[in-house]
Amino acid sequence: MELTATSTIRRLLVGRNQKFVFNKFDHRKDSVPKTQKTNLYVHIPFCKSMCPYCPYNRVRYQKERLGPYIKSLLKEIDLYHEKLGNIEITSLYIGGGTPTNAIAELGKVINKLKSCFTIIGDIAIETTVSDINIDTVKMLNTYGVNMISVGVQSFKDNFLKLLGRNYTSNDIRNAINILKSGDFDTINIDLMFALPKQTKNDILHDIKKVIELDVDQITIYPLFTFPYSTVGEFMKGKKIKMPNFWLRKKFYMLFHEAFVTNGYSITSVWGFTKNKKQKRKYSSVTRDNYIGLGAGAGSRLESLFYFNTFSVEAYNDLLAKEILPISINMPITKELSRYYWLYWRLYETHFSIVDFNEIADWKMRMALKTSSFLGLCNKKNGRIVLPAKVAFWVHLAQNYFMLNYINKVWTVMKKEAFPEHINI
Repeated sequence: MELTATSTIRRLLVGRNQKFVFNKFDHRKDSVPKTQKTNLYVHIPFCKSMCPYCPYNRVRYQKERLGPYIKSLLKEIDLYHEKLGNIEITSLYIGGGTPTNAIAELGKVINKLKSCFTIIGDIAIETTVSDINIDTVKMLNTYGVNMISVGVQSFKDNFLKLLGRNYTSNDIRNAINILKSGDFDTINIDLMFALPKQTKNDILHDIKKVIELDVDQITIYPLFTFPYSTVGEFMKGKKIKMPNFWLRKKFYMLFHEAFVTNGYSITSVWGFTKNKKQKRKYSSVTRDNYIGLGAGAGSRLESLFYFNTFSVEAYNDLLAKEILPISINMPITKELSRYYWLYWRLYETHFSIVDFNEIADWKMRMALKTSSFLGLCNKKNGRIVLPAKVAFWVHLAQNYFMLNYINKVWTVMKKEAFPEHINI
């Protein structure tokens, strides 16, 4: 095998035993690991507005496709209950797609989950501005949803149009006020930056507008151009250039300074949570173990990463036969698990020294000592904390490694329902 810079680093960190390849899941010999406690992710892939930048597994909303999909999803829940029993669920996250496109059916899904498992944590959901109304909010609260995230993306109409959003900046305030009338513990707003031709004044405009809304949390992230998403082709055809590295870094620091000044604390590389009322952080990603339900959902249980098929049709077909819709899987070693834990703790920008010492090998300990010596991290109240300028570099590492892996897997999975192998 040809050694690259990435493969050399991986070998140095986790050794030769870890194979970075997903293989087709063999239902005759492969199995889902047992667990007593985990997190749950539910994927609803249907969208009425197919945003060109979105990299996630999604299909255009068609009412006639929704019923069969929900029926399959309920069967998948039953199959996991049969295999794992009434395990504890420490958080339930519902994403997509736009899950509120299936607002009436979500009650069936959540009630089924509550009847099969013991949900002891938050129930969080994603939505978009155009899906928010009084009836939807009431239904979500009735279902027990206590955290919600709105994909606002921008307060400038020209960028909303570029991103394929089906609402205007004037619709945003009304939507957030409706959410505030509901019973949510945390309301998060997503904002995008590093958009084509975006300027400092555009960033300052978005900062001013989002601070005026006084939401519980703000999550910012740059425009990612995955090869399999249409936005890359669109920009190439229009000869649109993305902001360069230094401008993107400048934008990030503008957000950081403004949010911290206005009573928010950095709670992840991209997330800023309000200090008052001890608001709990809304997060879609920082779970060490989780089961993913739905077409294209990923799972990680102890020693195994695996993905469901991305094809809605193949997903429905397997579950009609009472077979879990798992497509590919990759065993993971204890060595890789350590770095997976550290990766998400760096993403959160802080972690417990005690927790670190429990799982760290000598390479991780040496890296921490070196980073501390160079001023790349600080010790505070028994925790390691990353400064804002270092958090930005964590983002770059995330782009180079994790998003590169996601790109390789999802590019194939969007084309093949059950690929034989995917090397990452």
